Amino acid sequence: MKKFKMFFDIEKEEQWLNEQLQKGYRCTNISKLGIYTFEKTDKKYVMRLDYQDYLSAKKFNDYKGLYEDFGWNYINGSSLGGIQYWQKEADDQIEIFSDRQSKRNYYKRWMGYSSGFTIIFLTFSFMIYKDSALYLTEGLWSMEGSLFWKAFIFETPFALLRLLPIIMGVFFANSFYKAYRKYTMLKEL
Repeated sequence: MKKFKMFFDIEKEEQWLNEQLQKGYRCTNISKLGIYTFEKTDKKYVMRLDYQDYLSAKKFNDYKGLYEDFGWNYINGSSLGGIQYWQKEADDQIEIFSDRQSKRNYYKRWMGYSSGFTIIFLTFSFMIYKDSALYLTEGLWSMEGSLFWKAFIFETPFALLRLLPIIMGVFFANSFYKAYRKYTMLKEL
């Protein structure tokens, strides 16, 4: 079974993957385009996601080896950085972070990832909008009747596309805020 899904929140993605496991579908692959491949299973599994920055080949192999020693199966990810997907049969140890410090480090990496994309998307938005409006048709607002509505309806999809970088920036800023809040909560305990 294959499903297409896009996520901007790593925790919601992990939750959705675990819901699929509860329905009896084990994840076998995740493409970079958001296509998840599942197979039917009778065993109980748990899925955990981790975010890692760039790791050298040796550090990446050490990273994978550490989790594999504890029974985790590596599903997908990259040594270049990004989300790493781990899965194992459910037992008494279903968390990949063994202590508060490793969980804090995870949220710190997540904050760096989110803030980087927030800056990129908001900078891109500024470059798009600094000299132009959302609707670019000349004289659109002075048109009347059906001519106005035709021009307005025609240009609206393009205007929404020009809004996409701002929307993405807001999603990543929200992701940063959630990671920051959890990071500081772990710091206070």
